[in-house]
Amino acid sequence: MTSATKNGRRALIAAAGLSAAALVLAGCSAGGGDGDNASGGSITVGTTDKVTTLDPAGSYDNGSLAVQTQVFPYLLNTDYNSTDVVPDLAETAEFTAPTEYTVTLPAGLKWANGNELTSSDVKFSFDRQLKIADPNGASSLLYNLESVDAPDDTTVVFHLKAENDQVFPLILTSFPGAIVDDEVFSPDELTSDDDIVEAKAFGGPYQIASYDFNNLISFTKNPEYQGLLAEASTDTVNLKYYAESSNMKLDVQEGNIDVAYRSLSATDIEDLKGNDAVNVVDGPGGEIRYIVFNFDTQPYGAKTPEADPAKALAVRQAVAGLIDREELGEQVYKGTYTPLYSYIPAGLAGAVEPLKELYGDGAGAPDAEKAKAALEAAGVTTPVELNLQYSNDHYGPSSADEYALIKDQLEADGLFTVNLQTTEWVQYSEDRVADVYPAYQLGWFPDYSDADNYLTPFFLKENFLGNHYDNPEVNDLILEQAVTTDVAARTAIIEEIQEKVAADLSTVPYLQGAQVAVTGTDIDGAVLDGSFKFRFASLTKG
Repeated sequence: MTSATKNGRRALIAAAGLSAAALVLAGCSAGGGDGDNASGGSITVGTTDKVTTLDPAGSYDNGSLAVQTQVFPYLLNTDYNSTDVVPDLAETAEFTAPTEYTVTLPAGLKWANGNELTSSDVKFSFDRQLKIADPNGASSLLYNLESVDAPDDTTVVFHLKAENDQVFPLILTSFPGAIVDDEVFSPDELTSDDDIVEAKAFGGPYQIASYDFNNLISFTKNPEYQGLLAEASTDTVNLKYYAESSNMKLDVQEGNIDVAYRSLSATDIEDLKGNDAVNVVDGPGGEIRYIVFNFDTQPYGAKTPEADPAKALAVRQAVAGLIDREELGEQVYKGTYTPLYSYIPAGLAGAVEPLKELYGDGAGAPDAEKAKAALEAAGVTTPVELNLQYSNDHYGPSSADEYALIKDQLEADGLFTVNLQTTEWVQYSEDRVADVYPAYQLGWFPDYSDADNYLTPFFLKENFLGNHYDNPEVNDLILEQAVTTDVAARTAIIEEIQEKVAADLSTVPYLQGAQVAVTGTDIDGAVLDGSFKFRFASLTKG
């Protein structure tokens, strides 16, 4: 069946008035993503962004998603240059009752290994997400999912806990929405990368032909793919991993690789913009940078010998008031990142800036006297010793400069002594959920273009951060906004949530950035859009 025929028969989502709130910035691309180019050849993509695991139940990071989005099918997705949620693997998807979301699949779907792809695989995929509930996975996004039924081979019924869920269809396009082969994956524990690859348990536009963990992955076109996107335009895509972004920059400008995506330094990007041998592709913003505080192990945290909630809050307030966001954005990132004073980036519906008024000088700049006063009022002895961790390989080569500058900003007035440490991402992702780091760096690349995705993963009691933050009022408001159908009323709740979490400061956001890819001049179809997924199927060469 041709892609045009497939897409023509797909029904629009009826989702209780759902409409994905798109970022204001439109996605830019080097060429289109319609898949009309002739297929064939090979393309090499470079990245420094490491995989945690191929198993969708065990990962919630951009490096893993960069592979998963190529090889696993999703019931719903977004087409190129769009944030509208539409059926992908599904034939139809709609609310059939306030707490029932029903999906139908086409008959005759298959995995790349020849196994039948039916509703039982869908039910299995979501059941195992909830059962495994891996601390590095995204099962927390499924907080409103009660159960899943598969009454026949082509029908799936999701039973939800709360009525009129405005974000559940969006969640199906994201991390926990990846469908896996129930004949290959374990129902109650993570399945190894090698087992997944050996079994060819793939249903996306591509399958993995060879896999050298965080060194080189070779993707080949999946002939069994039947989904929203046109079939892959290039037969083979190789994904090459770099330890140093400087080497990746050198390879893309010399034509040794065709695409560089995540993460070049701001200086390298600035330099490449003046190089006629490459194209620099910009996409919409949405990435944020922030510091996470572990409420158990931070200074004066609940499980420290000197536990004191008021002092712990004062420490967080002082950090929020000392960070100079403008200096970080300009000095480290050459203006490619801009100051962020809230939890939702500018451009999304409901975004407000409560941190600007609450901390620093009230206009966005730091204020050491105000930070000192907050510490003194709580009885905190200065300097406060703060152990601060960052990843040296996950958020780009400028992280070392970023956190060296944050250390300087916190220590400049004698209020903090910062013990700055770094760890590679694979170990980092394990340590941070094991209460190893009292305060640490994270970045966020949204799963979908809605304010909910900057609230639910962080501030529900059972959240992705696992930092022991628990505010029942915030928890209830997050659940309420997700099922509020009136747009104005939902926006007001989202604004209220931001005010409350700004007062609690379980995280301190400080920068907002955009997507960037660099391609050879003979590469077309590099699409960076509001879906925040870089999909290889549209790439063509020559």
